[in-house]
Amino acid sequence: MNDDESTHDNELPSKSQLKREADALKQLGETITRFNHDQIDSLPLSEDLRDAIFTYQRIKQHGGRKRQLQYIGKLMRSSDSDAIQAEVDKLLNVSVLETARLHRIESLRDTLIQQGDAALGEVLSNYPQADRQHLRQLIRNANHELKTDKPPRSSRELFRYLRDLDDAAKGN
Repeated sequence: MNDDESTHDNELPSKSQLKREADALKQLGETITRFNHDQIDSLPLSEDLRDAIFTYQRIKQHGGRKRQLQYIGKLMRSSDSDAIQAEVDKLLNVSVLETARLHRIESLRDTLIQQGDAALGEVLSNYPQADRQHLRQLIRNANHELKTDKPPRSSRELFRYLRDLDDAAKGN
């Protein structure tokens, strides 16, 4: 064996490496199947791959889903997986950030309900466009609903109002 042949053999990926790459693409395809229709449409996918993902979402049987996932993995091998992975990472990061923001707003709402006027100053300093009287009324109603075991309608309304204030402050 000469040097040219030995370097050529070293350049080819091993069978194990090929399997790991195929499993990673299948895993990426499985992640994409959890997205909603609009998120999937925003990804740089071929029509065949997009159709295969939507078909997977309609299948209910375990065996059929498993076969369809194998097919998605096969189609992913002929796609630009790096570009798809980058877009998936963006979508997942946006989801994580949005979830954290909503948790922060829920916490703020709970603090307002528990502490009342004491916590109201912080909200008004963070959101100067907030209507003090409307906030106080929502807090008062939420406390009343909590004490009388009524459905938390005002609590939900307070959450929506705080979320809208946060959206306006961020310019969303």
